[in-house]
This record gives sequence, C-alpha cells and structure tokens, in this order.
Amino acid sequence: MNILEDLQWRGLVADCTDHKALSERLSSSPTGLYCGFDPTADSLHVGNLVPLFALRRFQLAGHNPIALAGGATGMIGDPSGRTSERQLQTPERVAHNIACIRGQLSKFLDFEVKSNPARLVNNADWFAPISFLDFLREVGKYFTINWMIAKESVRSRMEDRDVGISYTEFSYMLLQGYDFYHLRKTYGCELQVGATDQWGNITAGTELIRKKLDATAYGLVFPLLTKSDGTKYGKSASGAVYLDPARTSPYRFYQFFIQAEDADVVKLLKTLTFLSREEIEALTLDLQANPGARAAQKALARELTTLVHGPSAFSDAQKASEIMFGGALDGITEGLFRDVVGEIPTQIIEKSKFEAAGTPLAELLVQAKLATSKGQARKDLEAGGISVNNVRCTDLGRSLVLNDLLFGKYVLLRKGKRNYAVLSVE
Repeated sequence: MNILEDLQWRGLVADCTDHKALSERLSSSPTGLYCGFDPTADSLHVGNLVPLFALRRFQLAGHNPIALAGGATGMIGDPSGRTSERQLQTPERVAHNIACIRGQLSKFLDFEVKSNPARLVNNADWFAPISFLDFLREVGKYFTINWMIAKESVRSRMEDRDVGISYTEFSYMLLQGYDFYHLRKTYGCELQVGATDQWGNITAGTELIRKKLDATAYGLVFPLLTKSDGTKYGKSASGAVYLDPARTSPYRFYQFFIQAEDADVVKLLKTLTFLSREEIEALTLDLQANPGARAAQKALARELTTLVHGPSAFSDAQKASEIMFGGALDGITEGLFRDVVGEIPTQIIEKSKFEAAGTPLAELLVQAKLATSKGQARKDLEAGGISVNNVRCTDLGRSLVLNDLLFGKYVLLRKGKRNYAVLSVE
C-alpha cells in the first residue's frame, strides 16, 4: 500500500482538499508536509499522537516532515474544538513549554537521516518581524469576514451569544494560514495535516497560497480520537494522559492502554501503532476468539509504552502491572512501587505499630479496610485469601514488624485476587 492507502485502511482519512491530486503528488516524488503543535502545556498528550505519528508515517514512506512549534500561535490560542476562550499564556510560559515539547517531538521524528531528515521550526521566528499593519495588508486583505465566519470553529462560538469569540481568537486561522504560506514559499511544503477540527485553519492556508503564490497546496485531516461512546480518547479519571513521564508515569500510561475497551482496541491499534496490517488483523481475530486473553490490549500497551517511554520503561511498567495480579516483588524499585501505590487505596499508619513485637495482621487488615472485623480477618487468613507483600499468609498469629516494611515505608496487603490496600508508614 502507498501512504494514503495505508492511512485509509487505518481509518485516518477524514477529509482531503483533493484526494486524487494529492495521491498522484505523493506517488511522483518526496513531498514536504507539516503539522503544528501549539505549546498549551509543557507536554504533549495522547490526543497529539495521531498527527505526530502521521508525520512519522510520512517520513518512513520517504516524504519530508516539518514539525512546527507554535511560539507565536501559542500566544493567541486556537478556538478550534473549544466552547470558551483560552487563558492567555505569558511569553515565559510559552518559551518553557516549547523547550519541553521540542524534546518530545525529536523522539518520534528522525532529524539525522540523510535522505529525508525531519525539520523543526518555530513560527515566532517569522511572525516576530511582521508589524500589525503589514499583516493586515499582506494577509488580512485576502480573506473576507463572510468566509471566516462560515468556518465551524468560528461559527459555533458566534452562535453562543453568552460566550462569543474574541477578535484575538477570531484571527487565529489567519496566523495558521500564514504559517502554511510561509512554509510553502520557504521550504516547498505542499501538505498540511491535522485533526478534523483544524480544517478551517488548514484551508485558510491553501487559500492564501493559491491567491498569493498561485501555487498548489493540500490539506489532509484525521478523525478526532474518540471512544466508541463518542467521548474524546486520551483522558483518564485524573485528567489528560501526557507523554511526559513526570506528568503521567510510564506505569499509568501503560495501564491506560492495557485497560482499553474491546470496542476501541482495534481502532487504537490501527491509529496509534506501527504494527502491520497482517499483525493487526491477527490480533483482531484473536480478540474475537479469545477476548479474555486481552492480547490486543497487551500489544497496544506494549507498542505505545515502548514508543513513548522506551523498552526499559515498558519492561518496568509491565512488571508493575504484574504486581497487581500477585506477581513477586523481587527486584522492584521504590519509584516503580510508588507508581503502583498511587493506584491503590492507602492508609497512613504510625511506625511504632511495627516496632518491637509489631501489630497482629488481623488488626491491620481491619485498619486497611480489607476486613470488617478481626474475626472476619482471621477467617480470611485461615481460608488462604490474604497475602502480605504478595506472599500468601495463613498464620493466624502473624504480626507485622519493621522487617515487613518495603523500602522501610510500605506494606502491600491483598485479599483475594484483586482487592489491594497499602499501609504507608509515617
């Protein structure tokens, strides 16, 4: 398959300005393309992976990707896909976010390969010298208000009279349009890609290129990443799932994808991995024949965690996940254990409880809320349903002492297969 056929099979083609002409252009010779990433936070998130991986797919197919960090557009705020005005960021915050995002972009694109190296640009470099009057004359003159308010990103906000849209955000599509124009003129970039909510911004660029350069340019948009129920994919109970391990640990990142619903996992394998069609079709058949094995979810979590965080982080996340199913704690690091602890109900307990003769396990099970009474705790122990630090315990007289503390701070208790609690010493 060529690149467009592969994208179509993966469900990644939502719309295109001229599909036939673009297909012919991509087949004729290497083509320059770009995607922009505004620094709204100091980390990209799962929702950014579809366009970011698209740049990688095009590079692997021999084309020339450009990743644009929006140092200028990040100061304005894109109204696309939003029902309210963004909070303006300070120049210092934007600069900090760009520095963080640059490192993440470089993990997925090859800037060193000789044949078709990726390029990283910042639109502040070309916007900074342009005066407001120059911009109005050189860009604003080419767009009518009628054309701009017909775009969904603007029209939806204007229909809400209580919220509306500021002139600042209203102007955003002109800035992005000028980005495309600049990249077309400077680097010969002919294609812009993005999610469907970027359609209005992308077509502003193709219009400006046509009118000012009398040249051809293309737009290609991908569906927004959503769950089977229509809600956006990439958010957990605690918020967005980020690529920065300081914001979303590799363990939590791995867990997010290992818990993907059966109804979503095949689509996620197609859109968020580089597995071949044959590999994904085999996993699809396995999912239908043996859904309980969750082979598709394991493949998804493996591929994404390895891509984003590396093989070592994947191995650690997998080991941490096994702990939740009773795996041995041998060799686990304190940092990895803390990631696990973050997912488990935790009770604070005084260190004195473990000194000298310690405290009976039955009493601690009640304190950890794994048993309603000491009597119930003793019954659970006798039945073999209690584990301490993932080692089964049936000793009714067992007390926990300082030597039972993991890293001198924790005790991991389990009742049955999946009911966990952590005692954390202060």
